[in-house]
Parts: sequence; structure tokens; C-alpha cells
Amino acid sequence: MTTASARHILVDSEEECIALKERIEEGEDFADLAREHSNCPSKAQGGDLGQFSPGMMVKEFDEVVFSAEVNTLQGPVKTQFGYHLLEVTSRD
Repeated sequence: MTTASARHILVDSEEECIALKERIEEGEDFADLAREHSNCPSKAQGGDLGQFSPGMMVKEFDEVVFSAEVNTLQGPVKTQFGYHLLEVTSRD
């Protein structure tokens, strides 16, 4: 079965998500911004969600995690929880 590891930043608005994406693209550290801005408990680990299989996350999140290129910044991805910036760190 395919598995992936990813990290994310969860925020309430698309605007905040886009602003954080721009900051990361300009060189700021993903994990530092996750710790500072994310609404998810994973922020304590810099947004790291660990390893998971298809179906363990919400559909919109899964679709990106299991199709995007590894180590590329993706988002905003809208889910029932808010807006995510995400990066797939590995996929087997």
C-alpha cells in the first residue's frame, strides 16, 4: 500500500495561506512558520503529520498528497478545517 509523509500549515483564510506561501517561497522556514501560525496541533512538530495511507486524511488533502511532486509546496488547499499549505516529504 502506498504511504506518504507530509507537513502542513492550517489557517483560517485563503489570504493568510497565500501570504505564508509567499514567505516560504522567499526563503522563510516552513517549520518555523507552522509553529507560529498553524491552527493544527501538528504545529508543535513544525507541521509534520508523519506517515499515513490514502483515506486517513480528508479527501481534498489526500488528493494533493498522493498526486503532487515530493518536496514541492502545494496550496492553498481548502478543506472543512480551513486552508492548508502542504508539502509531501516522502511517498512510497
